[in-house]
Amino acid sequence: MELDISFIREQFPAFSEPELEGWAFFENAGGSYPCRQFLDKLTEFYYKNKVQPYYPYPASIKAGEMMDSSYERMAAFLNVSPAEIHFGPSTTQNVYVLAHAMRPMWQKGDEIIVSCQDHEANAGAWRRLIMSGIVVKEWHVDRETGMLSLTELEKLLSDKTQMVAFPHCSNVIGYFNPVKEISKKVKDAGAICVVDGVAAAPHGFPDLKELGADIYMFSLYKTFGPHLGLMYVKQDLIENMENQSHFFKEGITRNMITPAGPDHAQIGSVSGILDYFDTVYNYHFKDDALPFQRNSRLNSLFRNYEEQLLSPLLDFLRSRKDIKIIGPDKLKDRAPTISILPLNKNLDEVYSSLTKHKLMLGKGDFYAVRPLMDMEIDRPPGVIRISFLHYTHSDEIVQLIKGLEGSL
Repeated sequence: MELDISFIREQFPAFSEPELEGWAFFENAGGSYPCRQFLDKLTEFYYKNKVQPYYPYPASIKAGEMMDSSYERMAAFLNVSPAEIHFGPSTTQNVYVLAHAMRPMWQKGDEIIVSCQDHEANAGAWRRLIMSGIVVKEWHVDRETGMLSLTELEKLLSDKTQMVAFPHCSNVIGYFNPVKEISKKVKDAGAICVVDGVAAAPHGFPDLKELGADIYMFSLYKTFGPHLGLMYVKQDLIENMENQSHFFKEGITRNMITPAGPDHAQIGSVSGILDYFDTVYNYHFKDDALPFQRNSRLNSLFRNYEEQLLSPLLDFLRSRKDIKIIGPDKLKDRAPTISILPLNKNLDEVYSSLTKHKLMLGKGDFYAVRPLMDMEIDRPPGVIRISFLHYTHSDEIVQLIKGLEGSL
């Protein structure tokens, strides 16, 4: 089964926007284009149901139903319980709240392990627990490759380890870490496994039951939807956390770790992402399937297409002697998120030239400061980042390669 890229791009209004015509979008790791189905849901909520939900009049009933649908359908797609799905303002804010909620579970002198491959969202708040007596061990990346070593993790684990935090995929290294294997090691040590999936989920939503993480987070604005952070938290774990919401919310687990309260319209529109996935599934696969099974088949469809685009790009980048590829340069377990360092030209000049080729890319540290520090990469300027998704066209890869040839 081949992905119909024309059909896919029809689902994203940005690709028919005159002001964007001719521009190739390669900064998807910073936020994806929104799908039409999500935009329709958000517009519908604001037009028809912008009232307090869960009251017994039609507009309020509908608002509550839209919100409930997002929790229930997202949970089914991720293969977990709706009670374990939580929506907060952002992944950074969600981790900040989690750190405060989990601190009372631990004693002074207990240890947590935090990777140095993480975006700061899954790093800073955990490290601040040092101030309250928690010992923070750093799981450093390899200076040359940027990779995490499981052997090094085993050295860090001890009978005092309470938690390990690491990314499913780094937003600058671009490698899919073996979450299932790491989760088992962490759990065998009696610790909690916290995974930042922000850079991984845009390339395929996870089957959380299969992955085995206790907490998994990603950002919906990078997965075709609203600017919200999604948290999966195992139900038995959240029941042991300290309430971070109003005192009268104690014991109501959906509220305990979302003190900001629900953004009704945005949560109500999250199901639009699932509408998009269902639209793609029904177009490519004619049979019915359970939501998590649909997710698995769509993951394969998206991944196969992304690899078709990634392969010639990696071939080109490997052929250049005037750049350094950050992270692995092989296709296996590689996300289409590639950071490069020009070796013979000023990075800012190369970046400026790429923009003249109508290429939308990113430049900087992308809040992944710690892996760049471990790899001794100066910031500023940081790196140039190329990132694409399953809606990227092969013609845009050609445009990118031509732009790189003309800029390097």
